[in-house]
Amino acid sequence: MSNLGVPELLIIALVLVLLFGAKKLPEMARGVGRSLRIFKSETAKLRDDDEDEQRTTVQAQAQPQPQPAAQQIPPAPALSAEEQARQLEEQAARLRAAAKADKQV
Repeated sequence: MSNLGVPELLIIALVLVLLFGAKKLPEMARGVGRSLRIFKSETAKLRDDDEDEQRTTVQAQAQPQPQPAAQQIPPAPALSAEEQARQLEEQAARLRAAAKADKQV
């Protein structure tokens, strides 16, 4: 992609004026500015939330809690693919429930 020069910018401005009119362009620019400002603030909030979650995760990892032996699944001898899939789904559901419970605490 090449850089836009002065002639290209003038052509774009002319097309915008012809399409929307000179009176509508300032209103549209204000709307775009507001939208960008809102977008920036929302993404900043998301970044702050992610940083908070990472801090709590690091703190939780710093204080490991022993897991009960009931959650550990011993390797099963030669199961069919369907049985293995079912067991993996059950294990994933248990892990999700445990993670949800940890999040709420």
